[in-house]
Amino acid sequence: MSTVLRPRALRFGDLVVVAAPSGRLEPGEEPLLARGVAILERMGFRVRVSPMVDPARSRWWASGAPAEQAAELNALLRDPEVRAIVAHTGGQTTIGYLDLIDLDAVRADPKPILGYSDISLLHMALHAKTGLVGFHADIATHGFGSDWYTLGDEARRSELVDLYTRVLTKDEAPGVLPARGTWETWQPGRAQGPLVGGLLNRLVQLQATPFALPAERFDGAVLFWEEVERPVTRIWTDLHTLRLSGVLDRIAGMVVGLPRDVTPYEAGGERVGLREVVLDVLAQRDIPVLAQVDFGHTSPNLPMPLGVRADVDADNRTLSLLESAVAES
Repeated sequence: MSTVLRPRALRFGDLVVVAAPSGRLEPGEEPLLARGVAILERMGFRVRVSPMVDPARSRWWASGAPAEQAAELNALLRDPEVRAIVAHTGGQTTIGYLDLIDLDAVRADPKPILGYSDISLLHMALHAKTGLVGFHADIATHGFGSDWYTLGDEARRSELVDLYTRVLTKDEAPGVLPARGTWETWQPGRAQGPLVGGLLNRLVQLQATPFALPAERFDGAVLFWEEVERPVTRIWTDLHTLRLSGVLDRIAGMVVGLPRDVTPYEAGGERVGLREVVLDVLAQRDIPVLAQVDFGHTSPNLPMPLGVRADVDADNRTLSLLESAVAES
């Protein structure tokens, strides 16, 4: 059985650092960042913003060169005062420094790392190499500081603040995750297994590197994924890549997040959407598929901790975390 490395549970007053492990802070986004910091403080944590979260320190489309990004991340991993790391945004650059990360520091002092999109690479690579439970969860600037306000009301913010706080501070199973809208049953059934996944195209990208998730990580797993700015033809290709690698024959269930700017195929009067593509690739595989779940690029994200056992009930359209994501020290 694959080893799962749970981070130490946070305590109120612990230091959380908002960092820039991928994209840069764009000019004008400072108010969003400040609002995101306020959400983390509302959870009861002290917050510090890392020096690389500064538009003046950008390099091309990134917050810095790969060596600079790795140096900042490694410093945070080694600093005993830092108890959690939150990405301020996603981007396109995590792949450039995976081989520079201090894995021994991760093993010596495992910490929650939060983020989605390009940060999926970080979660999945560290999970593959160390077993670290990574938190596919909201980012500070465009998540806590934007989507939590533009796509959610105060009631939803309060609900999510409570959920995130429990997930990060309590050595107990969080239970049923609260749905904002109506989730969809794309294929009926129920299954339990460890959560594995993230941004679909990053998962496929990672599997071509030495940081690929080993096959056994998918045995009996609940594969969760989301996608952004892709036509369904590309998603069909990526899912078939996972099929050919054996992933779809190993998993026990699938959870699909909320897509953003995923365009259907339309030709000759025929329209093929995301649901049709997923079921086409799965073919006769009898596994539950729960979709339109609240995570991705167009929703306040529910936290999805990699390696933590979950229950996906597509019939009743629920998703539950059956284990704690953190451990008491």
